[in-house]
Amino acid sequence: MRGSLGWAAFLLAALSFAQSDDPAAKSQRGKEAMAAGKFAEAATIYAELVKTLPDNAGLLMNLGMAQHMAGQPSKAIPQFKAALKLDPGLFPAWLLLGVAHLEIGQPAGAVEPLRKALTMQPDNTEARHALGDALFAVERFEEAADQFRQLSDRNASDPRAWHALGRSYESLSRRAFAQLEKAAPESSYWLALVAGTRLAQQQYSGAFYFYHQALQKQPDLRGAHGTLAEIYRRTGHADWAAVEEGKERRLGPLDCASHRIECDFLQGRYREAATAAGRPPSAESYYFQSLAYNELALQAFERLAKLPPSAELHQLIAESHHNQGHHIDAVKEWREALKLSPGNPEIRRELAISLHQSRDYNAAEVLLRDLLKRDPGSVELNYCLGDSLLNLQQPEKAVPFLSQAVKRDASVLPAQASLARAYLQMGQAAQAIPHLEAALPVDDDGSLHYQLARAYQGAGRQELAKQTLEQYQKIHASAEADRKKLEQEVRITPPE
Repeated sequence: MRGSLGWAAFLLAALSFAQSDDPAAKSQRGKEAMAAGKFAEAATIYAELVKTLPDNAGLLMNLGMAQHMAGQPSKAIPQFKAALKLDPGLFPAWLLLGVAHLEIGQPAGAVEPLRKALTMQPDNTEARHALGDALFAVERFEEAADQFRQLSDRNASDPRAWHALGRSYESLSRRAFAQLEKAAPESSYWLALVAGTRLAQQQYSGAFYFYHQALQKQPDLRGAHGTLAEIYRRTGHADWAAVEEGKERRLGPLDCASHRIECDFLQGRYREAATAAGRPPSAESYYFQSLAYNELALQAFERLAKLPPSAELHQLIAESHHNQGHHIDAVKEWREALKLSPGNPEIRRELAISLHQSRDYNAAEVLLRDLLKRDPGSVELNYCLGDSLLNLQQPEKAVPFLSQAVKRDASVLPAQASLARAYLQMGQAAQAIPHLEAALPVDDDGSLHYQLARAYQGAGRQELAKQTLEQYQKIHASAEADRKKLEQEVRITPPE
């Protein structure tokens, strides 16, 4: 989960919550071990106490806390549940039960315990942050945004709240985009959103092309001419920009009675445009919802940027670099974030992934191995470590991790492709074939078909090898033709 939540201080304070019924001497030793950071020792002491007094809710909770702090959240969960069965009024147990579920990658199991904790202490900041994190992880983004909005309203100097709120809005924007793509692919609204993503990545030629395509389908699409003017200015064509600005002005005033959601957006009422309460879903509503949520995200990130330096600010910058494919820059920002939030598991995870994406495979390997000790079942971590080892020319060591990733989620096609490549490097063509066949849907340039043809040859399946090689040649030729066509289409030309 995100942020440095200060659980150590909380847990130590909570120890006094239910000590009155503990056998004095041993209980005191357990408390002293916790205070000294000797959590494994404390867990042993409390486990002995629980054997003696199995129905003592306070001792069960303390055992769970000690196990949690010793880096064993999965062992802590049964203790918290047992304590709550005996005493449902233990606020720390509800809170830490939710946190433990989050830490072992079970956010769905965290939601209800954290809601229960908040009903008991509505002003508890850590409980609300944790609930927001859990809701975000299970993609209940509207509810997550509500939790983070409450946190930012209560404390405008909380960088965690602004960062998480912005990420929630970003996710809602992407969801609306996906809904538009499903409902009206290739529509003017869809083309305009694609253009906007290109512009955000400073891909001016691509943005220019898609905005032009959108205007061909809907000449009165507001904002498109204005954005084309901005593209012209950024590429040194101020005179052409003036022409597009004139076209935008000539569209005239908008009829808000029939275009309410558009009016809400253009007049800066982003919450109203985003929620679109009472309005039926349509290509237009999805379009403006996506734009409005994006604006709300930008507002949250702007508030974050005005605060003193924080791990969250560096996270935001790192995510921006990642989205633009600048992975080396992202690595630098994740490292800065880690300096401000040492040991933060999510930042360490993102740093490891960015190291892999920046092709610093040696550094990635070290960090990924350490992360997998805590989360051995992670598909993403297993894939990144396996692929790093493969690129370090260690296919034999890569196979177990890539196999684990594929076993847990066969739909992760890059992992299928890497596992196949590892088998090919080991001379095991037959083992590579099923994984190459599975990965073919992501073969944009024909390279996987080429590898599959080689694998068929190595396995003595000559007819299939011939057919697959022919498919490779067709895909490669088509991809090359598309590339040349796109190069011609995306040239920035004067206004018509």
